[in-house]
Amino acid sequence: MYYQYFGLNEAPFSIAVNPRYLFMSPRHRDALAHLLYGVGAGGGFILLTGEVGTGKTTINRCLLEQLPDNTDIAIILNPALNAQELLASACDELGIDYGQEQHSLKALTDRLHTFLLENHARDRKTTLLIDEAQHLDFDVLEQIRLLTNLETNSEKLLQIILIGQPELAQKLGRPELRQLNQRITARYNLEALNLEETGAYIRHRLEVAGLAPGRELFTPGLVKQVHRKTRGIPRLINLLCDRALLGAYGRGKNLADRATLDAAALEVLGQSGETAPRDWRLPALSLGFVLALALVVYLLIDASTLSLGESSNADVIEPVVATQAEVAQDASSSGLGGAVSQPTQLQIEADDAQATPLIGSPAANVTKGYAGAIQVEPAIGDWLLPPAVVQSQLWSLYSPSPVPAVCDATVTAGVACSIAQASTWDELEIYNRPLLLDMVTPERFAAAVLLLQIDGRNALLFGQQGMIEVPLATLAPLWQGTFRYLWHPPPGFERPLQRGDEGPAVAAIARQFAVLDNQPLPLTSTEFSAALEQRVRLFQRANSLTDDGVVGERTLLRLNEQSGVDISIAAAIERFTLEQPTPVESAPDAEAGG
Repeated sequence: MYYQYFGLNEAPFSIAVNPRYLFMSPRHRDALAHLLYGVGAGGGFILLTGEVGTGKTTINRCLLEQLPDNTDIAIILNPALNAQELLASACDELGIDYGQEQHSLKALTDRLHTFLLENHARDRKTTLLIDEAQHLDFDVLEQIRLLTNLETNSEKLLQIILIGQPELAQKLGRPELRQLNQRITARYNLEALNLEETGAYIRHRLEVAGLAPGRELFTPGLVKQVHRKTRGIPRLINLLCDRALLGAYGRGKNLADRATLDAAALEVLGQSGETAPRDWRLPALSLGFVLALALVVYLLIDASTLSLGESSNADVIEPVVATQAEVAQDASSSGLGGAVSQPTQLQIEADDAQATPLIGSPAANVTKGYAGAIQVEPAIGDWLLPPAVVQSQLWSLYSPSPVPAVCDATVTAGVACSIAQASTWDELEIYNRPLLLDMVTPERFAAAVLLLQIDGRNALLFGQQGMIEVPLATLAPLWQGTFRYLWHPPPGFERPLQRGDEGPAVAAIARQFAVLDNQPLPLTSTEFSAALEQRVRLFQRANSLTDDGVVGERTLLRLNEQSGVDISIAAAIERFTLEQPTPVESAPDAEAGG
């Protein structure tokens, strides 16, 4: 088979559901979180919709694997049934003996109600999952709604999960089904993969199939074409990539290319819409018209560019050229040596596409990303500051209250300061928040820097003149390995929380998850329930944390970041961008630590 030709162990793009190839994009994780949230809430309806091939079956399997052990589930895969047949199928799935002669709706409902009460007495949950629910008739949906009337004084006895295509949500929006629609406690529409997720999905399946590290079968440009032709639907991605690799194998190529992809799209997806290959056999008259139109557009754009160049553009381009000359002059006079080549406009446009403009010293801003420019570092006094000054900068991001005298574990104005140690820059990147690094000056006095972001071999700092980019190699000899960060612990949080704990901290955490999942009610009020533990485990797995279901500081930091309780790096950079800093009036011995 073709996969051996590419050094793979098996076909990577089979449309069969294989748990080894499970790929959970952020939207798939969100969908699973909503389903688990609904199951944990107990009773009522949960709705999952999505286009054909977006991965609803994958979500179903993940849900079944993560349901609590005390859950009995009935799965209906063929919804083309009447109400009586559907109830009989549910009883069959749950092992309810209703007798062959008792097929009336009343008899089936009574037997199901008895089973639910017995299950509730045994502290077991019951869930009914209906796939392809968009095919259910109105009278069947109404009968399903009536099943949720089976309840005790405190909770519903049956949880119903409806899974189907987007038209299911439209059907439930009909006035005659408004009672059912109002009982949906969690709903999620699973969308297709975006371009970045499509590339990650293709790489994931190839790596699982045994693709050698560093080898590439689909170039980034070809991934864009795959995404355009399939609209990011995983099943179509599998079909198209499988056929493209087969075509490359048949033509003796080392990787897929545009020709094989177009041929595969024609064979697998047909010629309609985005999947139709280009047809260059245009009539001579049409081709001539297109060329003439292109010439007219070109002349208009050229004239517009010349006109703008004589007015407003001159004001924009001239300072850049002048600044480049100034850098060259400064380099010559300072003994740095070497000529600074003047970048062409093409070089500037190409490099600017990858450069991120910063606020800070002019030298840092001018030289970043320009071909042939000398990397001029800002003065050390611009970013290596007294610890109290940096602490004040960091505190301003979290609270309007006065800055505490010391940064310790004491919670002040709802803000806690934690101190940690690290030996590598990689250990800092996982925090995704502004960090105060304990530094020393070259003269060995105490100092600090406010680290916003690590980008490759450079660090983005906030100094006296704004945001400044400094090489990590410059920071490393001055860093002591200690860093500090601020965060908002939940009220009453004193130790890691786990199942069975109670208190306001548990309630606050449950509310944060409700905000994160866009749910109206939290999973629990004050007790750390099994449902909350399950949600915590899912969150920890999605964020590469130890999935022990225990909420410690590391889990809270990530939860605060994603629910907007703590400020993220992106938000901090935006804040500093909008609020121009006021230069700090340092004392004569400020560089010596004040």
